[in-house]
Amino acid sequence: MSHQYDIAVIGAGPAGQIAAIAMARGGRRVVLIGPEPGGSDRRTTALMDQSLAMIERLGLWQELRSSAAALTVMQIIDGTRRLLRAPTVAFRSAEIGLDAFGYNIPNSALLETLGKAVAAEPLITRRAFAADTVHLGVDAVTIGIQGEDPITAGFAIGADGRRSKTRESAGVGVKTWSYPQTAVVMNLAHSLPHQNISTEFHTESGPFTQVPLPGLRSSLVWVVTPEEADRLTSLSVEQLSVEVETRMQSMLGKVTVEDGVQAWPLSGMTARQYGKGRAAFIGEAGHAFPPIGAQGLNLSLRDIAALEEILIDHTSAPIAADCGDRFDRKRRIDIASRTASVDLLNRSLLSGLLPVQMLRAAGLQVLASVAPLRNLVMQEGVAPGRGLKSLPSLLREKVRR
Repeated sequence: MSHQYDIAVIGAGPAGQIAAIAMARGGRRVVLIGPEPGGSDRRTTALMDQSLAMIERLGLWQELRSSAAALTVMQIIDGTRRLLRAPTVAFRSAEIGLDAFGYNIPNSALLETLGKAVAAEPLITRRAFAADTVHLGVDAVTIGIQGEDPITAGFAIGADGRRSKTRESAGVGVKTWSYPQTAVVMNLAHSLPHQNISTEFHTESGPFTQVPLPGLRSSLVWVVTPEEADRLTSLSVEQLSVEVETRMQSMLGKVTVEDGVQAWPLSGMTARQYGKGRAAFIGEAGHAFPPIGAQGLNLSLRDIAALEEILIDHTSAPIAADCGDRFDRKRRIDIASRTASVDLLNRSLLSGLLPVQMLRAAGLQVLASVAPLRNLVMQEGVAPGRGLKSLPSLLREKVRR
C-alpha cells in the first residue's frame, strides 16, 4: 500500500529540514526523506536579518539564540601586497536601522534545533533513508526506498545536494565550474573581545573571514591554494594558531585554534532550471558557490519562502502540475545575480591584472566614501529588493543635499 503526502522533501540537511517545517506549518502533509545529517560539520552559518525573520516565524529562533552571535559590523580589509590596495570599508547595521545584520550559528546547533522541530511536527513523517528512485509524473511524484513501500506525493522538493537525484530525475542538467582554491575552516578562541565585528581580509588567494561566535570565540574561513591548505591542515593546533594570529594582525589578541580543522575544495554549480513540473530544487540541488558574503543558506531560505507562496497559499486545493515551473521563473533572477556577484568578487581577488585590481579598489573606495550607496548595498545584502525599493528616496535625498 502506497503512502500519500502533499509534499515530499528529499534531503535532510538544513535546507531540507527547514523546507519540511515551513510546508508543514503551512498545513501541508509532508514526508521528509533522507539519512540523518552527520555530526562532524564544524562550520558555522551566518543568517541575515531576512532569514532570521523566517526562522523566528517558524518558532526556531528562541532555542538557537543562545548559540548565536550578533553581527553588528562587517568590515573588509585589503590584506594583499599589491600596488593598488583598497581602503578598509566598514558596514554598520545601525546605519540601516538594524540591531544586527544577522547572527552566526554553529551548524551543529542549527541541526540539533531543526531535528527537534521536525520530530515534534505532527504533519511531518520522517523516513531516514536515502531515496533510491524518484519518478516525476504528470499527476504525482513517486519515491522508491529500498525495503519500503513506494511513497507518493503531489510535489517534490529536492534538497538532496549537488548530485541531486530529484534534479536528475527531472532531466535537468547543471553548469559547473571550479576554483584553484580550498577553504580551510576552523573555530578558535581569542584573548580580546570581537565586539560582534566580522572581519574579511582580502588576500591574493581569496578571503580570510573571521565571524563572531558567543564569548571569546570566532569561526574562520581561510581560502587558500590547495597546496597551502595541505600545509595548514598538517600543522599542529599550536603552529596553526600562530599562523592565524599573524594573518589577522593580532587584532583579537592571542589565538587558540580548536580541534576539528576541516578543508573544503571550492567549486560552483547552478542548475539549468530551478524547478520543473512537480519538482523544485533548493539549496545545493539548485545552486552552490564559495563561502563568500554569507549567501549559501540565506539563498536557500529565499527558495523556501518562494515555495511557501506557491504551495501553501491554497492548502485546500491540489498542488498544480506546473508549480515547479512557476518556482523556476520566480527564483531565476535572484539566484543568477547572487551567483554572478560571488563569482566576480572571488575572481577579482585572484586576478593579477592591474585593471581588475583598479576596478576592485575603486569600487571599495566608493563604498567607503558614499554613504547612500553603502546603505543601498547593506539593504540588498540583508534583504534582496529592499535596497532597490529605497533607491528613489536615496536619490531624492542626494539631490536635496
